[in-house]
Amino acid sequence: MVVVMKRTPLYDEHVRSGARMVEFAGWEMPIQYKGVKEEHLHVRTQIGLFDVSHMGEIFFRGPKALDSLQWLTTNDVSKLEEGQAHYSLIPNDQGGLVDDIIVYCIKKNDDYLVCVNASNADKDFAWFTKHNKGADITNASEVWSQIAVQGKGAMELVEKILGGRLTDIKPFHHVEAKFRGTPVRVATTGYTGEKGCEIFVPNAQATALWQELIQQSNGTAQPIGLGARDTLRTEMAYSLYGNEIDDTSNPYAANLGWVVKPNAKDFMGKSLILNAKESGLKRKLVGFKMIDRGIPRHHYRLVNGQGQEVGIVTSGTHSPSLDEPIGIGYVSSELATEGTEIFVDIRGKSVKAKICKTPFVSVS
Repeated sequence: MVVVMKRTPLYDEHVRSGARMVEFAGWEMPIQYKGVKEEHLHVRTQIGLFDVSHMGEIFFRGPKALDSLQWLTTNDVSKLEEGQAHYSLIPNDQGGLVDDIIVYCIKKNDDYLVCVNASNADKDFAWFTKHNKGADITNASEVWSQIAVQGKGAMELVEKILGGRLTDIKPFHHVEAKFRGTPVRVATTGYTGEKGCEIFVPNAQATALWQELIQQSNGTAQPIGLGARDTLRTEMAYSLYGNEIDDTSNPYAANLGWVVKPNAKDFMGKSLILNAKESGLKRKLVGFKMIDRGIPRHHYRLVNGQGQEVGIVTSGTHSPSLDEPIGIGYVSSELATEGTEIFVDIRGKSVKAKICKTPFVSVS
């Protein structure tokens, strides 16, 4: 059976730029162009362009939009004013998580955009529809492309092309702008820790915008693949659905309790999530650095000095910024203290590591 992968409107641009294309969440996406390390460091020092058009866009509209989102997500949507956004979670009815998302308020109480992960777009839309409280819910994922512009000077470049005072936008805010007469949405959200934005642009204009970002940057903006996107977010200890969080994850164990607002409202699975926290979490997500030589990888076992399993690696890489191996993983709660030594089981060998503060790098 031949599996046909989806392609974003920018596919030809990636191929033209020499990208190595791979399957990701059913999409044919660029994993790298020049190399993960070089691309990673370019974002940390200059400007990176990411095609994130595979992400999903779901709109909640109408007089029941707020009520529906309050029930379906953990953060307090009623606090969002027009032009604001926040990070949030979709809880399930078993105390776990359907997805992690960003909610954008376009018109308070009436019009909201929810950006969901590519691998979960259909699942999330089905979940929203099943548990809807009366909102008009539309899956517009096939209408919109997204281009993330990240790094020092990113907002100045976007402002140069779109006009306005975009460099004044605070983090987690968004405004409508125009590209060649076409409305686009500029949101100061991202997945690298660097300053920048994500531009929601209609598919028909995506290629022209991508090309102009490169041409107007005087060589400072370069396309970046999914490989560097992953190492960048790992350095910031940002969660990736399917790695740090999934259908069984408790948000407090995943260090995401800051987007759970039980005192503000009721939401799906609330009692189960809170009961798990109050009864004592058995595991907690931590960051760690390797002491001995070795790179931690997804699903490697974490063990104690006696070789007994105490957790699992959720993400790991050799940090290009630090030039040393780093990892994220769950460990037994009693071990989740900075400075605690643990071991990573790398092909049957226990390799020493130490739990540390996150994020691993500081950005400005």
